[in-house]
Amino acid sequence: MVKLIIVDVDGVLTDGSLIVGDSGEEFKVFHVRDGLGITLAISAGIGVAFLSGRYSRAVATRAKDLRVEEVYQGVANKLAAYESLLKKYSLDDKEVCYIGDDLSDIPPLKRAGASYAVADAAEEVKKVAKRVTKNPGGKGAVREVIDSLLKSSGLWEKAVAKVETESSEG
Repeated sequence: MVKLIIVDVDGVLTDGSLIVGDSGEEFKVFHVRDGLGITLAISAGIGVAFLSGRYSRAVATRAKDLRVEEVYQGVANKLAAYESLLKKYSLDDKEVCYIGDDLSDIPPLKRAGASYAVADAAEEVKKVAKRVTKNPGGKGAVREVIDSLLKSSGLWEKAVAKVETESSEG
């Protein structure tokens, strides 16, 4: 059973576009359904980590909004970060789901028990991943993966009930 979902950011949580303002500030667009999927996973007791090769304040802000505590940015070696997370939480590869889209994601995709490439991922990534989403990055692919994991593990109803209760209390 998956206990940790590691999500690449650019091209997975976003569509990969980089919007840079005149002052150099970087903007990212996140899909609200992916956010709810992450909330569902956390509500079901599954950890979520963001792993990005770039650094962006927008990613830190989004992670905080979603209560994602493990955020690795500016990571050149994603496999090293992956291994660090496994060690920190005493997990085996089979307990990890990794979602990626580009070449730097290949090493952790090869190791994770559940590995997904988003629909518009690089062809090399699609060949390595165990599954490919129907949705492209930044357009609900993360939600698609999380829904599938929760339903196949019997955690869907529990997660939905918890999120419904929390949102009705807020």
